[in-house]
Amino acid sequence: MWGELDVREENIYHFSKGLPGFDEETQFALIPWEETPFIYLQSIKEPDLSFLLVSPFVFAPDYSFELPEADRAELEISEEVSVYSIVTIQSEVSRSTMNLLAPVVLNPSKRTGKQVVLHQSSYATRHQIWPAKDTNSVKGGV
Repeated sequence: MWGELDVREENIYHFSKGLPGFDEETQFALIPWEETPFIYLQSIKEPDLSFLLVSPFVFAPDYSFELPEADRAELEISEEVSVYSIVTIQSEVSRSTMNLLAPVVLNPSKRTGKQVVLHQSSYATRHQIWPAKDTNSVKGGV
């Protein structure tokens, strides 16, 4: 997808259990999409496997969850943590979604990562990034 890339060691994260559906893929590089809020999670082993991520807080500022203690321990999180949502691009880009139910949680100091499924959460796997425009709120004429 990218051709030959020079990836710095600090941008490579280890996912001990891979990602759901991609258990064998345990090493991923973070590749910023310059001048956008998006970033790619690119498999080190499989050139054709990458995921588009975004910080959920950019589009859903009130997003919050409690990271289960078992996940905190597995990722060795003490303080620093980064949270991303996997983006699904639709053919009509304005209808693209992000997965708030299963965030990708990264520990930048240990360079560990995991996609965490938030059980007992009201968040959706297909949360609209750009909410639909309310066409009824603008009335024309007199």
